[in-house]
Amino acid sequence: MKGYILAAGEGTRMRPLTANTPKPLLPVAGKPFIVHTIDALKANGITDIVLLVGWQGRAIREHLRDGRALGVRIAYIEQEERLGTAHAVGMAKDVLNEQFVCINGDVIAGPETIRGLIALCGSKGASAMTVTPVPNPRQFGVIVVEDGMVREIHEKPEVPPSNLANAGIYMFRPSIFDAIARTTLSKRGEYELTDSLEIIAATEGVCAYEMKEEWIDVGRPWDLLRANGILMLRYDYQIKGKVEEGATLEGKVAVGEGSVVRRGAYVIGPTIIGNGCDIGPNCYVRPSTYLADGTKVGNGCEVKNTIVMEGSHVPHLNYVGDSIIGRRCNLGAGTKVANLRLDGRNIRATVKGEKVDTGLRKLGVIMGDDVKTGINASINVGTVISEGCFVGPGASVSGFMSPNSRVY
Repeated sequence: MKGYILAAGEGTRMRPLTANTPKPLLPVAGKPFIVHTIDALKANGITDIVLLVGWQGRAIREHLRDGRALGVRIAYIEQEERLGTAHAVGMAKDVLNEQFVCINGDVIAGPETIRGLIALCGSKGASAMTVTPVPNPRQFGVIVVEDGMVREIHEKPEVPPSNLANAGIYMFRPSIFDAIARTTLSKRGEYELTDSLEIIAATEGVCAYEMKEEWIDVGRPWDLLRANGILMLRYDYQIKGKVEEGATLEGKVAVGEGSVVRRGAYVIGPTIIGNGCDIGPNCYVRPSTYLADGTKVGNGCEVKNTIVMEGSHVPHLNYVGDSIIGRRCNLGAGTKVANLRLDGRNIRATVKGEKVDTGLRKLGVIMGDDVKTGINASINVGTVISEGCFVGPGASVSGFMSPNSRVY
């Protein structure tokens, strides 16, 4: 059996994090986004994996190569023109001639879900899709299930007929390609996989597998924080670097090779510290924090529930909470990130030029690559700072900063 991962999208809703990095390579819980899914496939004996790549596909190829370092074999398909999800799956017609697991690029599939999906298809002898209950089904494809079979599929309906969302993880038989060939353009001008699934459901049937694991769907930047917290529970925590006498590590804390945790540092797990990091002295790192390779958290700093990407520094008297810091950023001494509205309401943030309700009471900054802040800069809740920006000494920023902007 083979696995097929759809990883060709531009990830525009994830900007500025995807301005320089393809979404599948964004770091979360100690490794690139896509590697968690590859590991889940491997855990179920699926070691032949096909990746559909498109935007920045070369970067994905260069990072994952043939998959040998991950214990799998990876082949690539290039999608030059993106015409919809059915078109994306149909690209693999010539290389997938037996039953296969197919996973959307926005989803991180867990090993238990793939195991359950395989078992269901084995017992039923049919294609299957995963579904999961969600609080607001209007945002998703909604599935009506009867006696374990898919009966209806509704794409983002105003009045949802159920609370079951399409979780984006499938088990297909080769007959899916015949259904795709019969699929016509949707009102959005795309070939939709849900339309192909309806064809299959009406002919040979599609089983519905309700997920037991928590669904990890990463469509917007702050979803990466939620994914980070969930995936940290699966991490293999080891101390490979140096922990000085006088430093305190409490709970599950990983320290990578060449890293040092200095005296006075207090680190509470789950926390992952990558390779070549410099932590402390006298800093406070709180749970659900991932400090990627080459990062620094210095004297008098506090970091919590945050992803700090490669080569970024939080060096002097900084507070960063519920945030994502891109690559090669540097916060000037005294820079603070607010993460809670004074009125306690949900925080709104900008996605593709529109302010949206994040559904979160706590959210700090979404910061792109190569951002610099001066001393005593202030960053308000839900601020999105694009790549290459500069926030001057004592400046206060809110809302959205366009790429390469300057604020004084």
